Amino acid sequence: MKKLALLAFVFLASCYSPEQYEGKMASGNIAADSEFGTVYEVNGGKQICNPSVTMDAERYSGAMLWLNFSGTLNVNETEGFTTTKVGEHDRLTISDTAGNVLWFIMLDSVGAECEFQDPEWSTDSDYIVALAGSNAKGSRGCDEVEYKIVAIRLSDKAFITLSDSVVDEAANPHLWLGERSAKVDSTDKVAKFFGTSQIKFVYKNPAGSLVYVDYAKSPKPKKLKAPANASGNMLDSPLISPDGNFIVYDKLNSSYSWNSYIQELSESSSPIEMERTADMLSNPVFPHWWQFGSKLFVVWTEFVDGNSYLNKSDLTNESTWNRSLGRTSMREISVTAGAPNDVALAWNGDVREIAPIPLIGGRSPDGHFIASGTNNGYLLYIP
Repeated sequence: MKKLALLAFVFLASCYSPEQYEGKMASGNIAADSEFGTVYEVNGGKQICNPSVTMDAERYSGAMLWLNFSGTLNVNETEGFTTTKVGEHDRLTISDTAGNVLWFIMLDSVGAECEFQDPEWSTDSDYIVALAGSNAKGSRGCDEVEYKIVAIRLSDKAFITLSDSVVDEAANPHLWLGERSAKVDSTDKVAKFFGTSQIKFVYKNPAGSLVYVDYAKSPKPKKLKAPANASGNMLDSPLISPDGNFIVYDKLNSSYSWNSYIQELSESSSPIEMERTADMLSNPVFPHWWQFGSKLFVVWTEFVDGNSYLNKSDLTNESTWNRSLGRTSMREISVTAGAPNDVALAWNGDVREIAPIPLIGGRSPDGHFIASGTNNGYLLYIP
């Protein structure tokens, strides 16, 4: 059943030079109750991209990180955050199911001129990572943009640049942090910023290869082997596992065809394709790790054959709740670093359906929320 939220409002996974999608206009977020949970609009009626579910169930419960388009935003204004005359990709926003802006940061706060791209919550709840774009040398008006990877601390909005070279807008970085330590080299600005020297990040370089940095060993990026027939910008959205040893990612052949892989963070490792079981609607896409207690899962999305992963349908509409667009699924997995490929991972049990609608932004640590976006933004609450 649809209902207006109590508070009224006074493509690839990234948004590359987009043709803006115009959804329906709304004066408030819509929430819809279903047997599988409650579907909440995020920035209702306006396009978003790069949805990343909360990693902090205390400070940012029932929330997600997302990237905006230009024009107006359908969230509640807060001090320093305007919802009109908004510039495309000019801020990063964390908002909740009621449309409240819980946190935001503007471009100039990280010394950038043109736009943000590819925001993603890190494995540490107090840090996010994104691309910050500024004018290339000799360029004006952001007609030629250079990007660097920045990590931002949510608690004080401090930031640090992680990439020592320029990357492109399809880099899709992700950051993993180990346990914080009271004993950190005060002369090491990176370790000091994070409170640990156990730092890893992964991204796609301008040549289209996935590379990773294991900072405790070397700040130099190491190249990962690619799946067969992968070229150009096909590899997408690498995410590091909770133990810091593996990644999941996509190979996007087109908007209608894809494969997903799991791979150890090692120069000698080979990608292992995620299997499609007989009950699945499609190959898995947009895989995310989800740790729940001692159990590790991979959460992914499936789309009905012929449907693009760029969903423009209204997921608060009951007519979409029958798997006609796709669904969100997960499966328990065990991974072993350093093992041969045939025993490096083991699937445990059957594929479980989480929701009969396609959601692409990951599952929160407490398991109660799943995010989605590109084009419309949603949070699903699972009771």
